[in-house]
Amino acid sequence: MELSPSLTSPLPRSSEICFSHSLSPFPLQFHLPTKKLSSQKATRVFAVALESQELPQNSPQRLLKELQERKKFTSPKKKLPPKRFILKPPLDDKKLAERFLNSPQLSLKQFPLLSSCLPSSRLNNADRTWMDEYLLEAKQALGYPLEPSEGLADDNPAKQFDTLLYLAFQHPSCERTNARHVRSGHSRLWFLGQYVLELAMCEFLLQRYPRESPGPMRERVYGLIGKKNMAKWIKAASLHNLVFPYDDIDKLKRNEREQPVKSVFWALFGAIYLCFGMPEVYRVLFEVFGMDLEAEDCQPKLRRQLEDVDYVSVEFEGNKLSWQDVAAYKPPADALFAHPRLFRACVPPGMHRFRGNLWDYESRPHVMRTLGYPLKMTDRIPDITEARNIELGLGLQLCFLHPSKYKFEHPRFCYERLEYVGQKIQDIVMAERLLMKHLDAPGKFLADRHRRILMNKFCGRYLREKRLHQFMVYAEQVQDRYEHNRRMKNPTTTSVQQALHGLSYTVYGKPDVRRLMFEVFDFEQIQPKPVG
Repeated sequence: MELSPSLTSPLPRSSEICFSHSLSPFPLQFHLPTKKLSSQKATRVFAVALESQELPQNSPQRLLKELQERKKFTSPKKKLPPKRFILKPPLDDKKLAERFLNSPQLSLKQFPLLSSCLPSSRLNNADRTWMDEYLLEAKQALGYPLEPSEGLADDNPAKQFDTLLYLAFQHPSCERTNARHVRSGHSRLWFLGQYVLELAMCEFLLQRYPRESPGPMRERVYGLIGKKNMAKWIKAASLHNLVFPYDDIDKLKRNEREQPVKSVFWALFGAIYLCFGMPEVYRVLFEVFGMDLEAEDCQPKLRRQLEDVDYVSVEFEGNKLSWQDVAAYKPPADALFAHPRLFRACVPPGMHRFRGNLWDYESRPHVMRTLGYPLKMTDRIPDITEARNIELGLGLQLCFLHPSKYKFEHPRFCYERLEYVGQKIQDIVMAERLLMKHLDAPGKFLADRHRRILMNKFCGRYLREKRLHQFMVYAEQVQDRYEHNRRMKNPTTTSVQQALHGLSYTVYGKPDVRRLMFEVFDFEQIQPKPVG
């Protein structure tokens, strides 16, 4: 095969190059010095293409080559799935038993809720390294002793505080979150902590503002512990360097800052509640973080207030309770209720005017029989039992009083305040139930399960299944409208359901709320249903 002759023709000499322009009548010529070549021979270049010899038909190299060509079309290269999506073989019974028996979650029989929030496996050297470096700083900022909590007695829940405090700061954006026991332990703490905060603020505000409706209270709570303000409290307590050790919290974008801060904030109060109880939650909120209920940014919106002409309990009259009063309060030994001051804040003294009315004679016996009231109590004086049962009946009547009946003349003669505390107590009771029931589940799963069980449309349904909605008291002008309109009736039955939980919490305490939710109303829907 020969190349084209045009490619082999000699190039023109450089001395013969001429430049001319249309504007110039005289062509410009450049005579460049040239070197005489020793030999100017016309060389002809030949290109020879050698065809590759074909391999024999039975050659192994040829078969391998054909196989590779065929693979390109029949089975193209695929990406392997991530390791987390590859199914692992299940553990055998022996290994599974060892894993659960060695888990710290089964180590505390005295404190089942605290035990369920411990990490699923023992802390390793990387965890201990973080604790040695940062834990003293966190404890000093929160006002706790710097000595290791492991030296405390076994019957003291604060013995696990170092472990829970470490888990509280391991938010999803930090380094240690790749470890499964750390990630799951932190998420379970923030799942509990959010409801602890809500209940603490609810109880405090109900006692501090005995005449205020729950609407302004919710606005105060959002102004104090809303996610927009959490970064401010974390920085005020000098904890921001533990949340963002490599970044400046003020220079971070809002969406990058809010989620880790919220996660740490909730988990922190979950750990404090488990180890020290609710009084310590108040101390950290108002002393360490420096929250102020009278600050301008947490005041409720201005709205038209209904005139409240009814009395409040003597302990609230002309006296704004402080957080120290709420945190240090202990009911007397012969108190009528488990939470007497909270009961007085929710049930006004004027409810005694309803004693002996038509609802008290006709409806109250049916309601008390359905709910299993009154509970058997061992009181030192029989008059205490009788007085408690009378107050319980008045509280039940208040739970079934719709706001349309008396609210415009008597703003507190409706179920709103009991509904507020009942909503918060049922949230935390269900959270504790799920934590102890699903030991190996992360907080995100528990939060989704919690939301599905306590969905508003389901809460009212449980009340309607017991046929208790027919005892509600409406105003005459809205009676027909609510009875025949499902969209208006269902939210009211949900409110009555939550008010019943609030009443049971103030009268008998948290165990009775568990009894109502899981035995009477069967929130988890696990009890057998009657056939027919």
